[in-house]
Amino acid sequence: MTVLDSRALNRATLARQLLLDRADLPVLDAVAHLGGLQAQEPQEPFVGLWSRVRAFDPAVLSDLLTRRSVVRTHLMRRTVHLVTADDALAWRARHDAMLRQRVLGTYRRELDGTDLDELAAAGRAVMADGEPRSMTELVRALPERWPTPGPRALGEMLVAALVPVAQLPPRGLWRTKAGVRNVLLSSWLGREIDPPTLDGSDPVGQALVRRYLAAFGPAASADLRAWCGLAGLPAAVAGIREELVTFRDERGRELFDLADAPRPDPGTPAPVRFLPAFDNAILGYQDRGRIIDDAHRGLSVAGERVVLVDGRVAATWTVNAGTVVVTPLRGFSKADRASVAEQGRELASFLSDNESHRVRVAASPR
Repeated sequence: MTVLDSRALNRATLARQLLLDRADLPVLDAVAHLGGLQAQEPQEPFVGLWSRVRAFDPAVLSDLLTRRSVVRTHLMRRTVHLVTADDALAWRARHDAMLRQRVLGTYRRELDGTDLDELAAAGRAVMADGEPRSMTELVRALPERWPTPGPRALGEMLVAALVPVAQLPPRGLWRTKAGVRNVLLSSWLGREIDPPTLDGSDPVGQALVRRYLAAFGPAASADLRAWCGLAGLPAAVAGIREELVTFRDERGRELFDLADAPRPDPGTPAPVRFLPAFDNAILGYQDRGRIIDDAHRGLSVAGERVVLVDGRVAATWTVNAGTVVVTPLRGFSKADRASVAEQGRELASFLSDNESHRVRVAASPR
């Protein structure tokens, strides 16, 4: 079995994630290809798509949100994702059990003894009027029969697990700050959520495997689980195994992939790319060594924005008074520093609507 080293896996990841070359794709198609973008920080998907889509116009993504072609909702890993409407409806039921378990993992003591099906029915009844509500407003509107768990536990269980909801614009629109207002996902999109299959087959799971590999492969089953949070996908992998090719990584793990997916030559040059906080190019793997060193792994879950140099996390970045400030994590060559500065100026221009091209690259660590 062919062994793929970390550089080969890195170049495959960059190609699948549209980070090796910016893609000439409609924004909706890019969101679909990526399987959504993690979006609990509402402005971050705009940077993620700017780094991936040629001539990206943020107004297009805002328009897709207001036209209900994309939607913000709790999905993979119980985090808020920006996904296409079609994917939200097709995938939501398959994530139900995982979403419940993830909330219980945080609030098990508070929710002990609570009939979750009864709570779900009450939450749906409140939301059935179509009125947008914050989590607090939803809990306040419940019948007074759940005083013990407390509003936070009840609210998290309802909006993140039991009641499929969409977070409405203006939250998530370009350069807009707005609180979370929830409505039923099916009401907002005008279509019912696809029901789960009851015959033992798992077509949605199999579709998730294919979509994951298209955007993240080659990858191990543990990587797939890290991306979506679903534990019950081995059967889905087995069900489509004849479609897949297999490799091993340097640790000996078996990797699966789509036969016709791109696996570039490891020597392919990789351009500098600025990634937003919580980007799935990093979080979408259990073994993140293909793109980030173990010493810096904590950055990916701490909400730090990072810079890829030669395809790997090499710096963090932030914005201060219109200036993109880059802090290297290792030494930069003169060429690296120039490339980072050039891409940083382009990012500053994007974020400021061409009002600023300022970038500052700090000294490399000694």
